[in-house]
Amino acid sequence: MSTNRKSANLGERPGEDRWKSEWLSPFIDHLTLERRLSEYTARNYQTALQRFFAHLLSSGVWDGELGSIDLRLARDFVIEEQNRVSRVTLRNYVSGLKTFFKFWVRQGVIDRNPLESVALPKLPKKLPIFLTEQQVLRLLRCPIRLLEEGTIEPFVAWRDRLAMELLYGAGFRVSELVGLKYGDISMDEGVARVVGKGGKSRICPLGRVALAVLENWKSEFAPGTAFSDPVIVSNQGKRWSTRQIQLLLKKYLSLTDLPMDITPHKIRHSYATHLLDNGADLRLVQELLGHSKLSTTQIYTHVNLGRLKAVYDRSHPRA
Repeated sequence: MSTNRKSANLGERPGEDRWKSEWLSPFIDHLTLERRLSEYTARNYQTALQRFFAHLLSSGVWDGELGSIDLRLARDFVIEEQNRVSRVTLRNYVSGLKTFFKFWVRQGVIDRNPLESVALPKLPKKLPIFLTEQQVLRLLRCPIRLLEEGTIEPFVAWRDRLAMELLYGAGFRVSELVGLKYGDISMDEGVARVVGKGGKSRICPLGRVALAVLENWKSEFAPGTAFSDPVIVSNQGKRWSTRQIQLLLKKYLSLTDLPMDITPHKIRHSYATHLLDNGADLRLVQELLGHSKLSTTQIYTHVNLGRLKAVYDRSHPRA
């Protein structure tokens, strides 16, 4: 069992207020301020820890010390949660807890990570869901079509078109899109510098069409913007949230009779798949997506292989 070398500084009694203020808050600050992880990732880790400590507090066997959390207590939580949540969610929980305890080991508060030997639940291999090129084209044209029909205002039409063009044309994560500032963009070179997962910076070509939409947007609706101003904004000029981008996409999926389970991240899947379909090198796509491991990008080659087999089955007389 791990021992707590600084237990004298961590209070006398177990309780929700204590773990939130003394252990959770510094950890979340570390994630957001030092590691610069996305708000979405930090929120997921926080949810995992809230459930974990709620389990510990209700167990009746935990003494309230961080250093007394051992493998048995951790495994009890994982076993209980596997009957409540999906394998994907449980995997995220375990990953978040491992990161949390690793942080406090580095701080010298505990001696070892109680989840060190807990394996991440294996996930079924699923091919990424994406839109065809024609479906994407239909989606991207929708805001201007509505503008021509007089059902939405020019500001909304061009803002919405720009948001979707950047998701697809540059392969942005939704957090990267809402965080995009004019100072991140080089109009002359047609690229944007974004900071992705883990604070990793990368250069994203915007594409000819996305760049043209951006130029029109800036000249018509944002002529006096500063480098620090966000690109995707409300009518009042306030930065949009990831949730607002998600709702925007749902609106246009409904209006174009496209699958409603398409998300901004699945637009990113479409971006990667279409690049590979048209001959892009796998390592180039890895760099464009900002993946740290090639294996993360290789799932898109499985999509291509699936297509090849489908075409073969339909076309070959001996299939």
